[in-house]
Amino acid sequence: MTDKEKAERAVELLENEYPDAVCSLTYTDPLQLLIATRLAAQCTDKRVNTVTPALFERFPDAAAFAEAEPSEIESYIKSCGLYKTKARDISAMAKMLCDVYNGVVPDSIEELTRLPGIGRKTANLVVGDIYGKPAVVVDTHCIRITGRLGFHNLKDAAKIEKILRELLPHDKSNDFCHRLVLHGRAVCTARKPKCSGCCLKDICKTYNDDTSKTE
Repeated sequence: MTDKEKAERAVELLENEYPDAVCSLTYTDPLQLLIATRLAAQCTDKRVNTVTPALFERFPDAAAFAEAEPSEIESYIKSCGLYKTKARDISAMAKMLCDVYNGVVPDSIEELTRLPGIGRKTANLVVGDIYGKPAVVVDTHCIRITGRLGFHNLKDAAKIEKILRELLPHDKSNDFCHRLVLHGRAVCTARKPKCSGCCLKDICKTYNDDTSKTE
């Protein structure tokens, strides 16, 4: 089985296991997803979802964020960690959105990564979930699971993204990454993967190379 065939099989198996592939962050528009994803860095999605309702009520659009002092934004996001850096990035991002993009979140990875604090992971999530374009969101779950499957032995997210873009069906890649998050939380955990109950074990290089069969 080639890596491309294995990738297509992994997509199929995860579709069967997790039919609902959705982002776990709560949002109603592109800007909210952009900001929620920035807040989620080194913070749980659950925590972000408790913070954003009040944040988005106070700052309903890019102009409102751009006009605010970072210190006010900080007051809403303190529990998310690294809140000073995140508030500064959100403020600068909002100002650039207003000045360069007329307050509209751009629809390409190249333009999104021009925004302060926005890397390729966030950019891929936005273009995939909001604009329906092929996307590969390389987070810790994606790095770990695709590495265990045998697609790479890397930690560099940009290189992994390039590899997966070549292997995954373009119309399935974004949902595949959402399903990896669900699978990484429930089964293929970092410390002690539950290999015996894993839907991917038959195509997993790590499992099949390990004669002790980690349980």
